[in-house]
Amino acid sequence: MNVISGINLTGSALNAEKIRMEVVAENIANAYTTHDVDGQAYQRKVVSFESVLRANGKGVQVGRVSTDPTPGETVYNPSHPDANKEGMVQMPNVNIATEMVDLMNSSRAYEANLSVVRNAKQLASKALSIGK
Repeated sequence: MNVISGINLTGSALNAEKIRMEVVAENIANAYTTHDVDGQAYQRKVVSFESVLRANGKGVQVGRVSTDPTPGETVYNPSHPDANKEGMVQMPNVNIATEMVDLMNSSRAYEANLSVVRNAKQLASKALSIGK
């Protein structure tokens, strides 16, 4: 395998993990949003990866960003502007602890892929210096 094509393939994984981190950050930012643009509580978003065949080999990309259909918790808060007649408020289905674990996993995967790029760069540099 060509070192440059290896870096390009790893770049696709870096991009996919970056998107995953952005989606997790959006989930965390909306963890208490009870009134989204559609008038409902925010629904957690989930990233799905897929393998993709390219001219220079395989890679990974975001297949889709879907909405988690799990209902969020309902809490009693009659003074809340989004409370129903019984005083219940539908909360988002975002669990901060779960999102933080997803963020750490994504961050570690990003770091691992970045390490591959650094090592490939060093390998190419060493290979070029052999002829000197």
